[in-house]
Amino acid sequence: MRDVIDRIRRASFTPFHQLDVAQAREAYRAAAEILDLPRAPLARVEDRHLAGQGGARLPARLYAPSNEALPVMLYLHGGGFTIGGIETHDSLCRQMAKLSGAAVVSVEYRLAPEHRFPTAVDDAWAALQDLRHQAPAWGLDGQRLAVGGDSAGGTLAAVCALLARDAGLDLALQVLITPGTTAYQDTDSHRRFAHGYILEQPAIDWFFNHYIDHADRSDWRFAPLLADDLEGVAPAWVGLAEADPLVDEGVAYADRLRMSHVPVDLEVYRGVTHDFIKMGRALPEAGQAHAAIAARLRAAFGTDHETQ
Repeated sequence: MRDVIDRIRRASFTPFHQLDVAQAREAYRAAAEILDLPRAPLARVEDRHLAGQGGARLPARLYAPSNEALPVMLYLHGGGFTIGGIETHDSLCRQMAKLSGAAVVSVEYRLAPEHRFPTAVDDAWAALQDLRHQAPAWGLDGQRLAVGGDSAGGTLAAVCALLARDAGLDLALQVLITPGTTAYQDTDSHRRFAHGYILEQPAIDWFFNHYIDHADRSDWRFAPLLADDLEGVAPAWVGLAEADPLVDEGVAYADRLRMSHVPVDLEVYRGVTHDFIKMGRALPEAGQAHAAIAARLRAAFGTDHETQ
């Protein structure tokens, strides 16, 4: 991990918070797969659309390792609600589909600052409902449905799990990779890892200032740790990085889920930083996390007995 950080420093990338939004998006897209695994071939990789809030057409991509009617996970990408998309997370979604034997559908919810809070939440929730509706026409099993995401996408996945519970939509699993869950980024890990660990405090401030008004930060749809009641939400797999500003709030959310009688698998990957999940060329921990997510999806979908 130190070597990765040193290589990034030597490359002299301009920090996101010193760029305008368009430049930051292009920089993230260009660098997204430098450390990621090569894009794995799959039986099905199809560009489609899902419905967002208010009927918006959201780009989506289906990944499936076979042509069978597979269970499916909606995947919500990271990027601070401001950058990122299908292309930046293509390799990761391919790995999860390949290793789990399930389908993965990645969706591009609308980004800030053009679409501020709560548009991303509304889009993610609308897309999850639409995936359930569209699954049979896409040759998928919409009765076996999960939601997942990393970083900001992990926040959205946690919120979708709560909305699904309230709407009576049964989810097999929520996959929360280094999620943000607190309102004001004031935990000890935010201080401890504020600088020098990939995701730095100025970047977090830049992302969230684009996304949400300070007065709205106590809304549980931004900070699911503040939700009144977590009981009855889908079982969770929570994967965290030890050297990540978000690690404390991830542990706190996993603890709250457990206290609410929700089954939780919590993995803290030692010595790695935020976004490690997308550094499979350099970090064995990324591959370990991919395998752990896949195993948990197989268990949740009841496909452990099937040949992967």
